[in-house]
Amino acid sequence: MSFAAAIRSVFTQYVGFKGRARRSEFWWFYLFSALVYIVASIFDAMLGIDSGILGLIALLALALPGVAVAVRRLHDTDHSGWLYLFSLVPIIGSVILLIFFAKDGTSGLNRFGPSPKDGPLQDGVTGATA
Repeated sequence: MSFAAAIRSVFTQYVGFKGRARRSEFWWFYLFSALVYIVASIFDAMLGIDSGILGLIALLALALPGVAVAVRRLHDTDHSGWLYLFSLVPIIGSVILLIFFAKDGTSGLNRFGPSPKDGPLQDGVTGATA
């Protein structure tokens, strides 16, 4: 999945917590989020805004799609989206999530739907055959 396709996919499913997200979709979106935050922080500094309001706006605007794509990524590895709450546990929670996010997704159908790696089927739906 390309950078642009990943960003488009995440924003198309802005608050979609169902289904699965490919590894590339997840990591491209997080790269995009980091770049947007860096650019917003640079603009804050150039404009002399000490409060960092542009960075905060960027962070808030990208928070919900970020959580949604993280939950879909956990679904792709056949884990519950509730495991995203591990991010609240200092250090070890982030390490556990990093391992889950880096894992390859389950092939074929899992309890959260068809694999996003499998191409479109005859009826236009993506995923594996049963």
